[in-house]
Formats: sequence, C-alpha cells, structure tokens
Amino acid sequence: MTLYFIGIGLNDEKDISVKGLELVKKSDFVYLENYTSKLNCNLKYLEELYGKKIIIADRKLVEMDAEKTILEQAKTKEVAFLIVGDVFSATTHMDLYLRAKKMAIKTGIVHNASVLTAVGVTGLQLYKFGKTTSIPINNENVETPYDALKDNQKNNLHTLFILDLKEESNDSLSVNDAIRYLLKVEMKRGERIFTDNTLCVGCAKIGSLDQIIKAGKAKELLKFDFKKGMQCLIVPAKQLHFMEEEAIKTYF
Repeated sequence: MTLYFIGIGLNDEKDISVKGLELVKKSDFVYLENYTSKLNCNLKYLEELYGKKIIIADRKLVEMDAEKTILEQAKTKEVAFLIVGDVFSATTHMDLYLRAKKMAIKTGIVHNASVLTAVGVTGLQLYKFGKTTSIPINNENVETPYDALKDNQKNNLHTLFILDLKEESNDSLSVNDAIRYLLKVEMKRGERIFTDNTLCVGCAKIGSLDQIIKAGKAKELLKFDFKKGMQCLIVPAKQLHFMEEEAIKTYF
C-alpha cells in the first residue's frame, strides 16, 4: 500500500503536524527511528496522542532488516515511519526511501522542523552555514570534524556540529564534550583553528520551550551546565553581519 516518511519535530509528541498525525492514525504499523536522534519525551506520550502502538526501529532493523519488516509490510499495508526532526536530515532515511522506490512501494512524505533550520534562533544566518559535521562518541582517532571547521573558517562560514546520540539514553554528547574534543585535536595539530578563545554557541534541547542557548568563548562554555537532552555546538564564522552580532549578544 504505502510507506509514509513522517517528520515529527524536535521536542515532544505535540510537534507532529496535523497531516502527519492523520496519516499515523490510519496506519496499520507505526515505526519510530530512534538511533539518529531522540525526542525530549517518553514513548508512551506519543502512543497516547497517536492512539497507536509504536515499534522502535533501531539501526539494524532499518539498515539491514527493513526488507523483511517495514518494506514487506508496506506492500500490502499502510506503514508510518516516524523520524525525529525532518525526514531526510540523515542519509539512512534516504536509503530506506530509495529501497522502497526500487520495490515499487508507494511512498508519502511529511516534513517537519529540523535542527538544521532550528539553529536560526541563534541569529546566525542559515545561508552562511558551511558543511555540517558530526562528532561521534568514539572520537579518539577522528579528526574529520576539525577539518570541516577548518574549511568553513577559511570560507568565512558558520559550522554546525551535530553531537552523537548516547545509546540507551535520551541524551547526546554534551557541548562541553564537543569543545574538549576540538581542543584536543587542536593541541595535537597546532593550526590555531580552535582555541580557548574561539567564539562558540552551545544549544541544548533546541526547539523545546526550555531550550538552552549560550554563547561565549570556548573556555567559558566548558564550565557551563547545558544539562541533559540532545545538544549541538556552533562555531560562528570569523566575520559576522551586524544583525548576527546583535543577536549573539543576547545569548552571552
């Protein structure tokens, strides 16, 4: 029948759109992808509002077993695949979409807010963001995020760091973890790309009513408590528009 890819926003069960909710309510099976991001609420709240039993979809189910489950069911049933944020923010969702297309399964898409657009609340202009990169939990020998920052700084672009999700938790790596990681790579390479005095913007639970946004030097944010929840780090470009400067000041 149909496989619906439905973005459900960034915060809680109420962030789903009316269109998305209508499709969920008519679906025979409802999956929630839970390995690229997490909502700031308990699964039971989604089930109560949606009126459906929700099946947790881990990486193995989506990337390796989808042909035997999600895609097989979508041949004859209505299936909703729920994604925190927007539908195609992660490449794994596009992979599932393309596999459905190859199997001639009808698909539907409902978009929603994403961290890639929600960071506009910082006042940093979205079209001035360069390559977005992620910092993994196991980053001991990883320097790719530092390289992305280096390239973006060269082109006077902002850098958004997506922070890896902690398993069995609704939390990600913290902004503090991300800063420590960048300082560690800087100490090793000594290229003066990221120092104690680099301007940073840390965000926690962005898109929620109790979101935390804090701007300051890296050494200042290292001491700041961003509490729990999904977090991200932004390193602004070297040169800011006067409106960006004005907006950033409100978060110091």
